[in-house]
Amino acid sequence: MTVTPTVAIVGRPNVGKSTLFNRLVGRRQAIVHDQPGVTRDRIAAVVDLGEGGSVQILDTGGLVPGDDPLGLNRQVMAAVRESDVLLLLVDGREGLTAADETVWAELRPLGKPTVLVVNKGDTRQAQDRFGEFYRLGIGDQVLISAEHAIGTFDMLEAALRHLPELPEVAASDAPAVAIVGRPNVGKSSLLNKIVGSERTLVSPMAGTTRDPVDTPLTVDGKEYLLIDTAGIRRRAKTADAPEELAVMMARRQIERARLAVLVIDASQGVTSGDLAIAGTIWELGRAAVVAINKWDLLDEEAREELEKTWPRLDQVLSGPPRVNVSALTGRAVEKLFPHIEATLTAHATEISTAEVNRIFEQALTRNRPPVEHGRQWKMYYATQVGTAPPTFMLFANRTLPRSHNYRRYLENRLREALSLPGVPIRLVIRKRGKEKSDIGGKAARRPRGKAKSGRSRG
Repeated sequence: MTVTPTVAIVGRPNVGKSTLFNRLVGRRQAIVHDQPGVTRDRIAAVVDLGEGGSVQILDTGGLVPGDDPLGLNRQVMAAVRESDVLLLLVDGREGLTAADETVWAELRPLGKPTVLVVNKGDTRQAQDRFGEFYRLGIGDQVLISAEHAIGTFDMLEAALRHLPELPEVAASDAPAVAIVGRPNVGKSSLLNKIVGSERTLVSPMAGTTRDPVDTPLTVDGKEYLLIDTAGIRRRAKTADAPEELAVMMARRQIERARLAVLVIDASQGVTSGDLAIAGTIWELGRAAVVAINKWDLLDEEAREELEKTWPRLDQVLSGPPRVNVSALTGRAVEKLFPHIEATLTAHATEISTAEVNRIFEQALTRNRPPVEHGRQWKMYYATQVGTAPPTFMLFANRTLPRSHNYRRYLENRLREALSLPGVPIRLVIRKRGKEKSDIGGKAARRPRGKAKSGRSRG
């Protein structure tokens, strides 16, 4: 496998960088909004070019040289340094602006191969003003419309001419781990401490991270893909439209991951917002590890208050591994990955049909199935039909509602037998006609004579 070359989309704010990114990757991954500065952290996606191979496209925030209180420019320049080729995007309708010239003055000393991309080429203004941009002195210049997919092939062709020959590397199937939580609980700080570099933007302003950020990482010889996500809030509490879109996208990143590290602010305890995020993790069938951040800031009384709120979260996530950390000082951060690895392994648990039936037989013996309308619930046999999360199919004389107490009892017994802290279990109960035998009940009758009593072999 060849190392994927990287192409970064750069430019001043609000020239259409995220629209172009979405057009190239074929899905709405970057946030598109007419408010300048919406894209803050750099985000990436791999674009398949067919026989031409593939490239990694980086979307970046608007570059505004000068005052940079949030460190946005540092993130853009980090993307530039990581890239092999730059797509400098400008707004053709507005023509060449002083801001465009300032951006190019900032980028030019780095010596990166650059293609000047004049956007909004579907308009007469952009077509008439196209020649203005040659004043920047960039040799490759193309006219496109990111919104209408005009000229993007010529743009990519120009970029590909600058791509270097890259070495061969082994393929990776690293599990994705999403770092999630409410805004401003320390998710980006935690990722930066784990990675050991300023990979994502950190600011005390809530809602700073808006786009998901993927970071490959190797720990003790094992590879992972860390996903830092926007803080998740209830829709009614989002401050503006871009943040609301970011919340939706953060939820999508949980879907991408196999495991979610739920970051809790220790000083606030477990809130209803934390429980809502936990419910989303569980609903999507993802494994969970909980990081209680800012633990070092709590006195003994505050820690006791936190412990009072913990059982609610512990119940939602079924006893998840928990680590009390400080993203600021690095306290106990190294303890996260042993739990992450163990939980990922548990998430992929697979057992034989015979073992599945043995566990359920013991559960049925300990607590007799319910009787409804004069008929006892009977399970004929069970088998595992999936992993990540572990999923089991039960064949019975009738189904049980999701909220049924006996269904929850069976889930708990299964979890107890398999030792799966922080891992969801799925039970699929399928109604089936009478079988030769059943677990935990008398033998089912045949039309002629009786079947021998005995245990199903699954």
